[in-house]
Amino acid sequence: MKTYQLMATAASGIEAITGNELKKMGYNVQVENGKAYFSGTEADIITTNLWLRTADRIKIVFGKFEAKTFDDLFEQTKALPWEQILPMDAEFPVSGKSQKSTLYSVPDCQAIVKKAIVNRLSEYYHRRTRLPESGALYPIEVAINKDEVILTIDTSGSSLFKRGYRSEKGGAPLKENMAAALVMLTNWFPDRPFYDPTCGSGTIPIEAALIGLNIAPGLKRSFPSEEWNIFEEGLWDRIRNEAKAAASFDVKLDIGGSDIDPHVIAIAKSNAEKAGVADYVTFKQLALADFTTTKEYGTIVCNPPYGERLSDQEEIEILYKEMGQVFRPLKTWSKYILTSELLFEEFYGERATKKRKLYNGRLRTDFFQYWGTRPPRIKKELDTNDVKEK
Repeated sequence: MKTYQLMATAASGIEAITGNELKKMGYNVQVENGKAYFSGTEADIITTNLWLRTADRIKIVFGKFEAKTFDDLFEQTKALPWEQILPMDAEFPVSGKSQKSTLYSVPDCQAIVKKAIVNRLSEYYHRRTRLPESGALYPIEVAINKDEVILTIDTSGSSLFKRGYRSEKGGAPLKENMAAALVMLTNWFPDRPFYDPTCGSGTIPIEAALIGLNIAPGLKRSFPSEEWNIFEEGLWDRIRNEAKAAASFDVKLDIGGSDIDPHVIAIAKSNAEKAGVADYVTFKQLALADFTTTKEYGTIVCNPPYGERLSDQEEIEILYKEMGQVFRPLKTWSKYILTSELLFEEFYGERATKKRKLYNGRLRTDFFQYWGTRPPRIKKELDTNDVKEK
């Protein structure tokens, strides 16, 4: 198989988590702002699309060069071997972006890249008329930053946060990959309780269940690259079947979510059913102020209404004060709250153990972390065979 330079894109603030996911999968990774670079074969393109929980897209980095003139952009784009990936009938729309660069007109850059690729493919495939573009989809992007051009081909299509299980959403929903990132930033282990008391449409508990059961998040969706001819026949099916076999449905999970709105609880239950985790997550209608538990050493992760999501500032203050009153007595529980409210700690009534800056879409937020006490270590009894005779 051929080796490609690949790029996993991610939201600002969680690219390091995406990088760690890739490292655990065995890749050498270079993390930059919003990106994690790695190398891989066609099989790796499939594997990362199916398994990465926090990434947005997997892209092939097809060209990298400096360009300060449109001629430079055209000639260097045309010099790339596009025919190695794009067949004669490929549909290849070109999107673009430009920052702090001489070539600042994005529409012009897109048009020039498109023309250069058309010229290259027309010469290679001996076409005198227009290319049909009636075949598989190959989304191409030209991204220019400080005159450095990166040309990529998107293997994912729609963002990887679109898992395929969330057909209905509550108000201001959290994206699935951001929800997975929040879970992965905690100290939760699948053998401990997990709870979201403001669960909305259930995204955070569902993502926790997918992690706990080792279910690949991309199993229930499709990708445009499935139609590409660079993949040997049957490769997608084989790797998908391997991913399905890796799930551990015999794991016992204690995951729950609640919300005051009965409508979103119904949506959460429906989403959990579609995700295949309905038997592992319990949802119920409950006001945050009424949440109590006798369980210990659990983890709470929540994305309560805030800022742009709830216009009434007085309601926000009341909610966050209730949160402090309910959560603070749970000394063995770790609590993680995502909000853009700068005065959250003041309303909550306690300073966070740690804060982490994250972006929920374009909105700057903080992930306030309150770490609970650790469970006592279980003393290992010495086997008589382990005791050395003096």
